[in-house]
Amino acid sequence: MSDSYPDHWEADVVLADGGTAHLRPIHSGDAELLRDFYQRLSPESIYYRFFSPRPRLSEREIEHFTTVDHDDRVALIATIGDSMVAVVRYDRIPDQPGTAEVAFLVEDAHQGRGLGSVLLEHVAAAARERGLRRFVAHVLPDNRRMTKIFRDVGYRAEQRFEDGIIQLVLDLAPTETSVEVMAAREHRAESRSIQRLLFPRSVAVIGASREAHSVGQTVLRHLLAGDFSGPVYPVHPTATAVAGVRAYTTVLDIPDDVDLAVVAVRAEAVHEVVEQCAGKGVHGLVVVSSGFGETGVEGRARQQELVRLARAHGMRVVGPNCLGIANTDPTVRLNATLAPTMPGRGPMGFFSQSGALGIAILQRAAERGLGLSTFVSAGNRADVSGNDLLQYWEEDPATAGVLLYLESIGNPRKFTRLARRLSRTKPIVAVKSGRSTQGVPLGHAARALSLPDHAVSALFAQAGVIRVDDLDELFDVAQLLAYQPLPGGDRVAIIDNSDSLGLLAQDAAVALGLSPRDPVDLGPRAGAAEYEDALAAALADDSVDAVVTLFAPPTIGELDPGVAAAIARLSIDSTKPIVATYLGAWGMPAELRTPGAGRMPPAGSVPSYPAPEDAVRALAYVTRYAMWRQRPHGHQPDIEGLDRDRARALVEDLLDGADGPVTVGAVQAAELLACYGITVGGADGKGVPARIVTMEDPSFGAVVSFGLSDVTAALLDDRAYRLAPLTDVEAADLVRAIRTAPLLFGHQGTEPVDVGALERLLLRVSRLADDLPEVVRLELDPVRAGTDGAMVGDVSLRLARPLGPRPELGPRRLPSPPPPVGS
Repeated sequence: MSDSYPDHWEADVVLADGGTAHLRPIHSGDAELLRDFYQRLSPESIYYRFFSPRPRLSEREIEHFTTVDHDDRVALIATIGDSMVAVVRYDRIPDQPGTAEVAFLVEDAHQGRGLGSVLLEHVAAAARERGLRRFVAHVLPDNRRMTKIFRDVGYRAEQRFEDGIIQLVLDLAPTETSVEVMAAREHRAESRSIQRLLFPRSVAVIGASREAHSVGQTVLRHLLAGDFSGPVYPVHPTATAVAGVRAYTTVLDIPDDVDLAVVAVRAEAVHEVVEQCAGKGVHGLVVVSSGFGETGVEGRARQQELVRLARAHGMRVVGPNCLGIANTDPTVRLNATLAPTMPGRGPMGFFSQSGALGIAILQRAAERGLGLSTFVSAGNRADVSGNDLLQYWEEDPATAGVLLYLESIGNPRKFTRLARRLSRTKPIVAVKSGRSTQGVPLGHAARALSLPDHAVSALFAQAGVIRVDDLDELFDVAQLLAYQPLPGGDRVAIIDNSDSLGLLAQDAAVALGLSPRDPVDLGPRAGAAEYEDALAAALADDSVDAVVTLFAPPTIGELDPGVAAAIARLSIDSTKPIVATYLGAWGMPAELRTPGAGRMPPAGSVPSYPAPEDAVRALAYVTRYAMWRQRPHGHQPDIEGLDRDRARALVEDLLDGADGPVTVGAVQAAELLACYGITVGGADGKGVPARIVTMEDPSFGAVVSFGLSDVTAALLDDRAYRLAPLTDVEAADLVRAIRTAPLLFGHQGTEPVDVGALERLLLRVSRLADDLPEVVRLELDPVRAGTDGAMVGDVSLRLARPLGPRPELGPRRLPSPPPPVGS
């Protein structure tokens, strides 16, 4: 292997059926792999590739195909386990600058798994890196599958027909369509990989100890107690049975297929177990064993090897050091967790990074009567992450909303992209810990976020994510989303039998940005009839969007049980949400549940909260989310006067020969800004001074911030943040999001500034930041916003070469497992 071997082209990828494969450049040591691969090909596949019968490759051909320079001649292979299953290659055409001929070949047994599309995506990225602009492919007319792969990739394509051969010419420049195709392929593959984990036909528990309360026996007993729909196989090196179920010495000794393996052996033994699972054809692993990344250098290396080995053999991994996974679907009934209490069937999916908190989370959900569709505790999150679950839940008809407990975010840019799409149809409620430190627990494949916590909250809000402060608030919001409709606006009616309760609710609503009406106080002796009349009137009132119902009788002896029945009855057909503080009850009390089969609350059941403030707070969170869904999200407008080619050339010149970041002088920075129609200089000191900053955040990508440029704004850190590129609506929101925004709109009789000019400037700056990842930091300060425009007074600019293409434009790949600490 030469020193020029491009190891950054290596990638683990998820295939269309949810399995995994490893992609890497070919090298001279792959001769035997190639020979074995070719011998497994059908005559038809060989004919389609070489246009003639070729029963075997000569030694000279094998040497030719495995000897490449990773520039003019490039080949990538896909491996699963120890076998090569596909190859793609390009050869630069000498007399056609910027052009190469491309071809690929997939083993017959693995065709239809999406390998061709994935290989083409990755080799196109390698070609662009090497300065190529076009691919030429020659395809036989009846090879329709190959032709479809080339056409469906989304690149601009031309087709010609000569001498009985179809010639396709692909322009390798990414297009909006090609990016959408990559994202759609990623979505389907990752969703399918999670579905395979959550819907196993059989489960093996490896390390199912006979010792009471051991990890392995606990998982086994929970699987059996949950009445899993398929066979469960204990694996124990010596026992003939565990928990009354026949045991097997290794997973290889199980006579039937095994879809899912729960691994509960010592960390040192996991490697051997994974190899055995690979030999058995297991689809996925849930590793509840500890002793990995959370323990330090040695454990982190062990964790990295676990993920590498599993992915190489087509398996996804949940964990290690996790609580497990669960699926309440009645056709599966999977409780492969360490939790003794499992909530019933319900509409919410739950992802938790913390294994330690997982048991408490499930216990609390069950106590509140909150039903779950699926639950995944990822532990060290070495492979399967919250992003994978978002992909799955988007298409899952059983999941109406998503709950997340996050300690870190492995790929924040991808998270916000997926969340923005999912939030348009299904709410996401997230608790993000580490507000003060933005730290990452040991063993996690994520870096600490460089943005302040309020910036992270702003980017979550931009994506429609409901970020709450703690687990109590998460469940408060979840029970409202699970069983009540979304409000149409922020106008709230309050019905009570105690004026003090009503005033508490009204004050809380005002403080949280809702628009409450004066409370309707029914008096301490109000019963079912009074509550039914008042609630019916509020629900019929077009000026009401939601109702808060408060009931606390003076004495228990005066309790009218018909009050709860009336509230639940009116909730059944209501299109407006109802929340209650009913006797201080917490969760989904039986009295407020609508009629329906099963032990879990049916839709329309009314959530109850211990105090009026809790009920109103949950309603406020949901109202903000509902209004985010209702308002237009805008579009990225066409901007006149852009010269992207000139800007790209300027950046390349400024970075030419640089070993690190470059601070750009004011004149050159102004020249770059001029390429985006932004003029520097000419500000006279008049107007409101503002400050616009863009930064290339290593986690989120291009981020734009806006605030006023004065001491008070700096002291209060009064800045708003959004991801680039901005839509027109997001640019307008950004200007209005700061607390000092009234100064721009004529506060206390001052003259309003030209806010539209600020918005247009933000759109241009955000487009520059999105186009040029080399822009590490761009600061416009001051920007003088006057009555007739916005002028940039000064600029500072820092550039640096990015470590690689932005993930959104690069080929799709699974994140690399974290390297050992200190490596």
